[in-house]
Amino acid sequence: MSLLRLYARVLSLLGPETRLGVFLAIANFALAGAQFAEPVLFGRIIDALAGSQASGAAAEWSKLFALVAAWVGFGLFTIVCGVTVALHADRLAHRRRQTVLTGFFEHVLQLPLSFHHTAHSGRLLKIMLAGADALWGLWLNFFRESFAAAMSLAILLPLSLYLNWTLGLVLIAVCVVFAVLTALVVNKTEIMQRSVEGHYSGLAERASDALGNVALVQGFARVDAEVSGLRNVADQLLAAQMPVLSWWAVVAVLTRASTTLTLLMIFLVGVYLHLNGHASIGAIVMFMNFAGLLIGQLEKVVRFVNSVFMDAPRLKEFFTVLDTESDVRDRPDAIDPGRIRGMVEFRDVTFSYDGKRPAVADLNFTALPGETIALVGGTGAGKSTALALLHRAFDPQSGKIQIDGVNIRDLKLSALRRNIGVVFQEALLLNRSIADNLRVGKPDATLAEMRDAAARAQALDFIENTPDAFEASVGERGRVLSGGERQRLSIARALLKDPPILILDEATSSLDVATEAKVQAALDEVMKHRTTFVIAHRLSTVRNATRILVFENGRIVETGTFEELVQLGGRFAALAKAQFMTTEAKAERPVVHLVGG
Repeated sequence: MSLLRLYARVLSLLGPETRLGVFLAIANFALAGAQFAEPVLFGRIIDALAGSQASGAAAEWSKLFALVAAWVGFGLFTIVCGVTVALHADRLAHRRRQTVLTGFFEHVLQLPLSFHHTAHSGRLLKIMLAGADALWGLWLNFFRESFAAAMSLAILLPLSLYLNWTLGLVLIAVCVVFAVLTALVVNKTEIMQRSVEGHYSGLAERASDALGNVALVQGFARVDAEVSGLRNVADQLLAAQMPVLSWWAVVAVLTRASTTLTLLMIFLVGVYLHLNGHASIGAIVMFMNFAGLLIGQLEKVVRFVNSVFMDAPRLKEFFTVLDTESDVRDRPDAIDPGRIRGMVEFRDVTFSYDGKRPAVADLNFTALPGETIALVGGTGAGKSTALALLHRAFDPQSGKIQIDGVNIRDLKLSALRRNIGVVFQEALLLNRSIADNLRVGKPDATLAEMRDAAARAQALDFIENTPDAFEASVGERGRVLSGGERQRLSIARALLKDPPILILDEATSSLDVATEAKVQAALDEVMKHRTTFVIAHRLSTVRNATRILVFENGRIVETGTFEELVQLGGRFAALAKAQFMTTEAKAERPVVHLVGG
């Protein structure tokens, strides 16, 4: 993406502010014209005074007054117009920054889990903040001064040729030198700047990793190692950035030198033309002012090109994420069915992550409203994938999933997920208050409703024993709470949501026996009167399931109740025998009742 195309994309994000952008562009054009009216008028005043002095005649005061009045008028217009442009440009840039930032955040949250599995959260945060800041800076610079500078050049060069083509050519020559020099530096440093941005992303990812796993860092005495690693990344970033800065420093030095050389050239050429009767003293003064203005505007344009160039890699990253489309999205005619009954049907469902080996294949089963369906099998057997397909974390390559007889692809995503509650193996909590985390399930929940849900989830006691109770912060990822407390809080959240379909994904696998008993009691409460899917490695937790589906290599190899499958003597019976014999051997109790069903 070229710099021009990139900045065209930046301007396209003005959205509803485009009309104000057009107004600012027109104001910039008027401002540029007014800036060059002043040197012209000043030159005419000098000529009028010089002419009257040479002829010995009295100055034409009416003419001088008109010129001075016009000069003052243009000066006042420049001040008022400049302040107006700056004020509105600031406000436009800040408003659009917040809008684009929140829009990017919303877009990323809607991208599928497959995207988030491969995109580092620290990198995404860096892209969002750096991209929004870059957009803000470019909008602000463009409408405050850079566009006016470009318009000034567009007005000045033709005007200078009209007033005195010889002196005008000197100014055009300066512009050509600037343009060539800037193009050479941009071309020389483009690849280097992309490398710099890569190091910035690496810095964000490494810092985020260490901060997100601070317990691991401290527990394994890796503070020095992590600091050293981050310092190495920072050193690499600095080493990559320095050559880029050096090249642009060369431009700055040459710009300063060109200012003196240009003024000197205008003066010498002007004196020569004056001695030969081709330029007045006023014209020389006017072009000297032109030269000063020209250099100033060129410096602004070069700074703007520099900022676009420096921000180009982060803007490209920003637009790459913004242009990423989710494979899972609403169809144009998708419907919101309201609250569903909860009959779930899988019909010949097949899905593969890589397009080669199926994660699940030919799944066929039906769950009636109120039933509890357990999914068991080894790691990687396809259990979690099957239920991820149910709430459309992914869409199957073939087959269909229906709820109450309607293909879930025909339902709005928000409506589908509103009807499904998930209690994950890892209780996912936000770094907010207990009440805020509970209201994720029901945003308008009252305190009484939250207390009721917490009580049913066996969580009310520990909440009320916590300072500030429901207003207490749970910390990042709920670290202030124990594992059992986090899990019961997530169950209370599901109870508040009150979904007709519930997914329990290894909800008790990481808990000790005493805590598991409390959580299991809470789960028994939340499972009442709703279609429930349970993924569990501990087969004791699925004994009362309506039906058990045994997965192996992405397929359902057995189905039935706990007793039926034990009596069948197949894959499930082997798993049950292995688990319960181990458990009861530790407890020194017989296991005959399990083997016999």
